[in-house]
Amino acid sequence: MELTDIDLNQLVLFQQLMVERRVSKVAENLGLTQPAVSNTLAKLRRQFGDDLFVRTAAGMVPTPFAEQLAEPIGYALGMIHSGLNQHSRFEPASVKRTLTVGMTDIGEIVFLPALVERLRQEAPGITLATVRTTATTLRDDMEAGKVDLAIGPLPQLKAGFFQRRLFRQRYVCLFRKGHALDRASLSLADFKAAEHLVIVSAGTGHGRVDELIQRAGIERSTRLTVPHFVSVGHILQRSDMVATVTERLAQSLAQPFDLSFRAHPVDLPEVAINVFWHGKVHRSPVHQWLRGIVFELFGEDASKAVE
Repeated sequence: MELTDIDLNQLVLFQQLMVERRVSKVAENLGLTQPAVSNTLAKLRRQFGDDLFVRTAAGMVPTPFAEQLAEPIGYALGMIHSGLNQHSRFEPASVKRTLTVGMTDIGEIVFLPALVERLRQEAPGITLATVRTTATTLRDDMEAGKVDLAIGPLPQLKAGFFQRRLFRQRYVCLFRKGHALDRASLSLADFKAAEHLVIVSAGTGHGRVDELIQRAGIERSTRLTVPHFVSVGHILQRSDMVATVTERLAQSLAQPFDLSFRAHPVDLPEVAINVFWHGKVHRSPVHQWLRGIVFELFGEDASKAVE
């Protein structure tokens, strides 16, 4: 398909359907009649050779193909919108409001210090609030505009949300400096012989790592289990225990708590950390600015933050 085969307004309508999921609401937003929306959707279906949206009791549900199209179409529309509105310069220093970001306790440790400092410098009128991404209401809260952004591996935020990869990271072994294992490399035998601090944090995806270690037939001597990551640095600093954590968390804890970390001897998959936002705030200048800051500070490739 060539660009000349499709009308820009059709893509705008597609994006609206991804967000609203109801023909009546899309018609209201775009100032169209419901038959006009249905006719445009029919044209899109013919052009793409896919149903794109299936009518259900819960609304218009996107097909897998439509979900694949959602991010590139949304990104392209955002770029066009930004280009057409360059004269309307956004001034973060003049904004006075609260921005709410969903993240785990790991995210608070890794992201908040640098993010708060950056906001203080560029937008002192903005107050930052965080909520847990494990909350069952996260999706509804983002749809309602109560949560502006969410960071993490969040499979529940797929259809209707934009997402972009922030970074991938590996798992490492974290322990105090001067530990018997504080040497060039860590063997599997070392890992098995060590006493372990195990973090059982529901809804964060960390439990899958423990399952993979168990499935590999590796038995650990667990000295302590805790339900969150906030206490990990304090505990490891004053013990000989070892913890399996993500590398960014290890980097954040190493200096304040005088800790070291090494590559994990167990073959564990990397974890992808994504940024999610609802389509309703995709073109909002303050939200575009916030996303840009997040990618600039923490992204693997700062160019991905340009919207």
